[in-house]
Amino acid sequence: MGRPLEGVRIIELGSFIAGPFATRLLADFGAEVIKVESLGGDQLRQWGIGPEGMDSYWSMIQQRNKKSIAVNLRDHEGQKIVRELIRTADAVVENFKPGTLEKWNLSHDQLKQINPRLIITGVSGFGQTGPYRDRPGFGNIAESMGGWRYVTGFPDRPPVRVGLSLGDSVAALYAVIGTLLALYHRDARKSGEGQVVDVALYEAVFSMLEGILPEYVHAGRVRERNGNQPAALAPSNVYPTSDGKWVAIGANSDSLFKRLMTTIGREDLANDPRLQDNPGRVRVADMLDEIIQSWTTCHTLQEIVEILDRAGVPAGPIYSIADIYADPHYKARDMFVTVKDERIGDLVMPGIVPKMSNTPGSIKHAGPPCGLDTRSVLKELGYDDEHIENLQKQGVIGVAD
Repeated sequence: MGRPLEGVRIIELGSFIAGPFATRLLADFGAEVIKVESLGGDQLRQWGIGPEGMDSYWSMIQQRNKKSIAVNLRDHEGQKIVRELIRTADAVVENFKPGTLEKWNLSHDQLKQINPRLIITGVSGFGQTGPYRDRPGFGNIAESMGGWRYVTGFPDRPPVRVGLSLGDSVAALYAVIGTLLALYHRDARKSGEGQVVDVALYEAVFSMLEGILPEYVHAGRVRERNGNQPAALAPSNVYPTSDGKWVAIGANSDSLFKRLMTTIGREDLANDPRLQDNPGRVRVADMLDEIIQSWTTCHTLQEIVEILDRAGVPAGPIYSIADIYADPHYKARDMFVTVKDERIGDLVMPGIVPKMSNTPGSIKHAGPPCGLDTRSVLKELGYDDEHIENLQKQGVIGVAD
């Protein structure tokens, strides 16, 4: 069977992470994504490591399954090309700062006039409305103002970031959800209506704050940094092993706590009336971590994982990418996909998430060079070779042959 989004055309107006990651996920499941890039290309092409003189590996993953056209959006002819594309599209995903598209005669209102059925998903730092609307905002700002950074790290040290662009990625997931909801409303509900999906990075981050808001409003509590030990449950932490590695153990349910304590020879704690529920264990979380650590430091990582697996207690090693690539479960789940690429040969990239039984996603090709599809897309719109050559000479478009 085909991929579930085949026949859906999405125009990507954006760069870097959040918007392009959203369209990558949609493209994995069959959407035709046409990425509109500046003549110099998305700056992500230069972020991180890549083959000598070529785009970064990150970009090759981020732009997989997409078409790329290079268009100067500051030029009226370039804007005309995008408007013609909009007439053929089901959705637009853009992640410019609010007000930018207006400068290019491509505002949300103008796009809706061109195509009333269009779904417009705008991803920005602070959303399309509000006093911070015009502020620039990257993922690190969203993670800071959305509350993540304040609770990440150890209490005696400054706030820290996770080593990945999580704020952008979470916002991208919301962008995908919003786009699909809008498409469902338009098509499955037969409303025929387009609409605007407004995704703010800081709100995507804020939405993940568990019970922190009502804890503050109704109990006057401000959750602080607590290192690797969760503030509201115990025991759950990372512990050193005898061979110099680290293991994560989560035994914070009542039954799992009893299993863990019994497994490490502490039946007295397993049966202690004070520790039969989570609030009681949280009060002595430091003591429990010390006891668990005294056990883990007497065993190797492999021994600990095997022992706790037999006992039915969740545990796992702290993996580097080298560990991940050697793990048989990842391989069995097709999480390493080798894609043929004429530029560099075989390229290994992360597999498809989620898995679908009847209409799975697939990876057709790695991210193309900037402007690889400019000519073919413009021909589809009715441009002839002479017109395309003139536009290229005028600096309106870029063509990679």
